[in-house]
Amino acid sequence: MGAWSPPTSQAMQFILIDRILELEPGRRIVAVKNLTLAEEYLADHFPGFPVLPGVLMVEAMAQASAWLIRATEDFAHSLVVLKSVKAVKYGGFVVPGRQLTISAEITRAGEGETELRADGTVDGTKTVSGRITMEAYNLRDRNPALQTLDGEIVASLRKQFLVLAVRINE
Repeated sequence: MGAWSPPTSQAMQFILIDRILELEPGRRIVAVKNLTLAEEYLADHFPGFPVLPGVLMVEAMAQASAWLIRATEDFAHSLVVLKSVKAVKYGGFVVPGRQLTISAEITRAGEGETELRADGTVDGTKTVSGRITMEAYNLRDRNPALQTLDGEIVASLRKQFLVLAVRINE
């Protein structure tokens, strides 16, 4: 297996965090995803009974976890990615018109890896939960020529964070 390199084509990306409601760097985050019928993946999942796919519930937990790690480390890494998920349990559906509230709490933080316990609820009913391991790194660690790209990614993420966390700073 060869060395990792960044993708050369534009990959499809779903942004599954609409707002960060609570943030305690180094400890926990609470964020929300508002599900609407405008979400393109609902057309196929499932016809006649659109629901947020379970894998996207897990992705929402990973995205919230990534924001917690970025805030905790003051955006020290350009990439914070999902490394593993364990003990995932589903308890209900998320249908259009509902809001998925995601909570994540750091259980262990190490060099480049953070373990979290995360869950998602709809109106107080747990719809998904699991243990997540996230990995944080910079592209320059794998290819020094990508240092400038690291800076551009971090700058973009900082701007996005300001929009997501606007109510926290008020």
